[in-house]
Amino acid sequence: MPFEDRIAEHDKRRRRALAMGSARKLKEFADADLLNARQRIDYLVDPGSFQEVGLFAVSERAEDRDRSAGDGVVTGYGRVDGRPVGILAYDFTTMGASSAPIASAKFQHVRKNAAKHGMPMVILAEAGGARIPDVMGARGIARTRSHQIYERRRQSPWITAILGQSYGSPSWKAAMSDIVLMRKGAIMAVSSSRVTKIAISEDVDPEELGGWKMRSEVTGEVDRAYDTDQEVLDAIKRLLSYLPSHAMQAPPRAEVPAGSGDDMAQMLEIVPEARSKVYDVRKVIDLIVDRGSYFPLKQRFARVLETGLARIDGRTVGIIASNPMFKGGAMDPPACRKATSFVALCDGFNIPLIFLTDVPGFLVGVGGERGALAGHIMNFNHALEMATVPKLNVIMRKSYGQAYINMGGNADEIAAWYSADISFMDPAVAVNVVYGISHQDDPERFKTLLAEVGRDASAYDLAGYFLAQDVIDPRETRAWLVRMLDVHQRRSTDGVGQHLMSSWPYHY
Repeated sequence: MPFEDRIAEHDKRRRRALAMGSARKLKEFADADLLNARQRIDYLVDPGSFQEVGLFAVSERAEDRDRSAGDGVVTGYGRVDGRPVGILAYDFTTMGASSAPIASAKFQHVRKNAAKHGMPMVILAEAGGARIPDVMGARGIARTRSHQIYERRRQSPWITAILGQSYGSPSWKAAMSDIVLMRKGAIMAVSSSRVTKIAISEDVDPEELGGWKMRSEVTGEVDRAYDTDQEVLDAIKRLLSYLPSHAMQAPPRAEVPAGSGDDMAQMLEIVPEARSKVYDVRKVIDLIVDRGSYFPLKQRFARVLETGLARIDGRTVGIIASNPMFKGGAMDPPACRKATSFVALCDGFNIPLIFLTDVPGFLVGVGGERGALAGHIMNFNHALEMATVPKLNVIMRKSYGQAYINMGGNADEIAAWYSADISFMDPAVAVNVVYGISHQDDPERFKTLLAEVGRDASAYDLAGYFLAQDVIDPRETRAWLVRMLDVHQRRSTDGVGQHLMSSWPYHY
């Protein structure tokens, strides 16, 4: 065949592959103001940086080859703010991006190279589940194990975005990801509501089955939800700026925005001295971290605890903070799950942990016990013991009971505000438990017993036993953290930890 004919044939095949699925489905995306798979990639990566792999791949079934461009997925490598990333974008316009062997092989190819060569993996998910009849029969289902790999050791970060109907394969990838984002209106579930209706006669609304509120508020599997594709993709770009490209690298350091730390005097106005009064710890976080740098994760889930990425003096840090606005800051099983998964994320990518502690204890009772509270407390503790990233703890107003240990009791450095109170339990509760007397019963005797039970519980008592390394004015919190981050930056290993939690389950 002459070169002219070969060039024409190549151009024809390339145009057909780039055209993706049906024109009708592409129009539906456009009419709904949604980006298709290739538009999502173009929006995410630096202009001209995407190098596709598998453009000419098609279904292995002969009857589907002419209608299965890329076998329903777009895969390759690009750059985000100059940094290489691996990309998988499900193409819902092509056979509903249903899972099939060739598509899976393309993903595994990029995944392996991302892990081997130190690139974050970005997954833009929207798929209708497994492709029938490809997976039917003994051979079909057995083959799925040959091209699916469910082991991951956090060699490089994974971020998954749920951008439409996402059943089966996208849910598995989200469950294995470090951070999961979602567009409102998208659905993430093991199987569609149609399947559940047919299989188990459960007629359920898709939103109830796996909508953004379900995933961000009830199960905690989604970290943030946004209104548009573009907002989700912008969030991915921002998240990558906090993370190293791979586990054997320290997170990137950023310029410190002007005005960071200038408002620390407001700390005394935000946090009431009386332990019975509540406040929003997010205001405390915003004062302490570099201006505008706080990126909360799982903020709508287990709200008694605030977790998120931020920067202090340009360094990426992970924040775990009690939030008295919700349940008085008392921790429950979901809060332990939230904290444990966040510790695993930070340990995996060399991000120091900052605890801001104001915790009355754990939310005991029937609800906690039915939620396996003891097991979740110990998992959280186990995670903290295994994590080798620097851990700094600031005890703000109180830290009681077992929660003292979970909320940074094993930190490398502990500072307590001069207003802090540290003990086995709230002294008022202890008086009631031990002596069976309340303030209403006998105010004078209660006051005497309260002073007796509450002895030796101040910040200075903790520091006196060298169980805290410093007692500080609340307004000094940022300055103390800046200095301690500098001390604990692990110069001997270039900021890289031991990653003992590399195989810890995700979203546990």
